[in-house]
Amino acid sequence: MQTPRDVLTPDALAMLQAIHRAGSFAAAARDLGLVPSALTYRVRAIEEALDVLLFDRSARQARATEAGLELLRASERLLGDIDAVANRVKRVATGWEPQLTLAVDSILARSVVLELCEAFFALEGPAGPPTRIKLRDETLSGTLEALTSGQADLALGVVLESSVTADVHSLPLGTSNFVFAVAPHHPLAAAAEPLSDSLIQQHRAVAVADSAPRGAGLTFGLLGGQDVFTVATMRAKLDAQLRGLGGGFIPECLARSYLETGRLVAKKVERPLHIAQLRYAWRGATQASQGRALQWWLAQLKNPATRAALLAQHRGV
Repeated sequence: MQTPRDVLTPDALAMLQAIHRAGSFAAAARDLGLVPSALTYRVRAIEEALDVLLFDRSARQARATEAGLELLRASERLLGDIDAVANRVKRVATGWEPQLTLAVDSILARSVVLELCEAFFALEGPAGPPTRIKLRDETLSGTLEALTSGQADLALGVVLESSVTADVHSLPLGTSNFVFAVAPHHPLAAAAEPLSDSLIQQHRAVAVADSAPRGAGLTFGLLGGQDVFTVATMRAKLDAQLRGLGGGFIPECLARSYLETGRLVAKKVERPLHIAQLRYAWRGATQASQGRALQWWLAQLKNPATRAALLAQHRGV
């Protein structure tokens, strides 16, 4: 009889995840290029070795049991660890990371990030460096969590928390001033200044959802009992406020051109305006622990002009 070590191979764990994602053995078999009977046989072999039922087959769908869900959670971690080991081995051999993931807060100018990507891809000749770049759109505490959870190697636009682990290192990126802005046809545009909280509370606010998958996340500028229209990114928030769908605090650098042309109206408010102290953060204190791709990005971020552009050079929606 096979032992758990015999059956819990990376391929088998990936197969179980495919069944869970597809929702049925037949759909997973199509995705994996197998006949359903072969897939069923492999799953039964794993269940017999573990002496547990991993999927409930009483319905047409394959629903993971509690034991199955636990194995799926563990398999995700194990497969991630295997990928991390392979990445470290390749980095030791060549100096280049196979992949570098950047968590980019939506408050930053995406065009500047893409210009940096373009410069990176131009390194090492026509073929470029061997490192693949992956960008993650994040917001508020989700930007830092992507780094601390191991899903990103470099986080741009984070607000550091006191609970951050010691292996996370950061440097200042810059400050972002916020203004309270509404469309010229919004009711608050003609209201007397400064706007009180009680007046603002009577109108819908546009808020950006925190991208952190766990916890309550962060919110700024919202009032208790206020109607809220929640969007995914700072650019979407700007677009919603340009349409008059609500009001709220917007980074001044993002709103500047719209304020100058009259498409947005800045309003003075009674409460103090928010100023965000933004940083960029990474893991690995010394160059010896960093791949060449991360070193390149950190070198670019040392340039004050680059940091200023990330906060200021926003293009129209």
